[in-house]
Amino acid sequence: MGSEEGRVIRPPMEDVTRGKVFTPDTRFYYKEWFNATFAAIFLWMMAIGVLILGAWIYMMDNDESWATFFAIFFDVLPILSFWYAISLVFWWLPIMVGIPLYIRSIEYSVISKSGLVMPEIYVKKGLINVTRKHVPFRTITNISSRAGPVDRLFGIGTVEIQTAGYSGGAGGQTGPEEKLEGITFYEEVRDFILQELRRFRDPYVTGTEVVLPRDEPIPRLHDSLDDEMLMTLREIRNVLERIEKKLEES
Repeated sequence: MGSEEGRVIRPPMEDVTRGKVFTPDTRFYYKEWFNATFAAIFLWMMAIGVLILGAWIYMMDNDESWATFFAIFFDVLPILSFWYAISLVFWWLPIMVGIPLYIRSIEYSVISKSGLVMPEIYVKKGLINVTRKHVPFRTITNISSRAGPVDRLFGIGTVEIQTAGYSGGAGGQTGPEEKLEGITFYEEVRDFILQELRRFRDPYVTGTEVVLPRDEPIPRLHDSLDDEMLMTLREIRNVLERIEKKLEES
């Protein structure tokens, strides 16, 4: 996994592959601040548009001149601006302050501290309600990277993780189950996860569950990310068959 010659990535991929927990880049702050400011400006323009529409409707209904239209507009605009500025104190300012606090709480890891490949991807998020999610490798069906126009403006991107039973699954859930957002070396992380997924053949251990190595009932497909999911479905079927046999014997 190398980067382009002369390209600086922080933290370097060497830290990631040594088991270090990494966090979003500070440029993720700038992106979210940009989005919040853009939303505030957009709402302000919408309010002015409503004012213009209201003044125009009043002028047309009462057969007034354009002088009346401008009089209404410039009379109401200062009042509208004052109350909109007050509203910013209650929603925009807390968002601007909360963005860096929230982003600082985010932690990612894709490999264990011992340097051995983990059977899962770890994501920690939250200030008040702190969530620590472990996405098992054997449930992952797709890994992709995404960098929209604003992301590219600040030189960051997102790694999206889709799993079996989540995207397009029960309950109408769509989209990725987890995202590694705001990282400058997102393509390297995506490629590293893909590489480890293809090499992942070790026993799977998480919590109290231990699955020992076994003969694989399903042939592995070259570079396929679905083989672990197929094996899991086969195991579920076998368990159901054993339960059904016990019920018949009783």
